Amino acid sequence: MLEMVIYGVSFDMVGKQPIVLLKTLAGNRFLPIWIGHPEAAAILMRLQGANPPRPSTHDLMMQAIEELDGAVSQVAITELRDNTFFAQVTVEVSGAERQLDARPSDALALAVRADAPIFASDEIVAESGIEFEQEDANGDSAEVVEQFRSFLEDVNPDDFLRNG
Repeated sequence: MLEMVIYGVSFDMVGKQPIVLLKTLAGNRFLPIWIGHPEAAAILMRLQGANPPRPSTHDLMMQAIEELDGAVSQVAITELRDNTFFAQVTVEVSGAERQLDARPSDALALAVRADAPIFASDEIVAESGIEFEQEDANGDSAEVVEQFRSFLEDVNPDDFLRNG
C-alpha cells in the first residue's frame, strides 16, 4: 500500500464530472478518481474548513463513530474492478479494528474529517496512476498544475478502461 494525499478536486472538461486527485506521499504519481457532485462538495467543504449549517451525512457518520468510542484510523483504495474503485474504511473500537466497505468518495470524505491517512494499493497506482513532471527544487507546483489542467481538457473515464 502506498500512502496518498488529496492533491485536489477538479472537474473533467469533457463530462464536467468531479475528479478527486490523489498523489503518492513519496513520489510524483497521481491517481484520478471520478466521484459524484455531492461527495466532491463534502470533500471540498472540509478541505476548505467550511462547516455546513446542518451536519452532512459524512459528519453524521463521524459523530456516530465517535459516540461509539471509535475512530477512523485509515482509509484505503483497495481494488479496481469493472472500472469501479473500491475502498475500505478502518474503524478502531476498543482496540479492535473493523473494515467497512465504502465508495472511495465516501471513504475520502471521512478521511478528511478524521484526519486519517489515505492509502492506495500498489497495483492500482501502477495500473491507473499518472506521472507528471517533478516539482522544481523550490517546491513550485505550477508546472504540475498546468500539466494536470492539460490532462483534464481531454480526459474521460473511458480512458482508464482496462484492455483485455
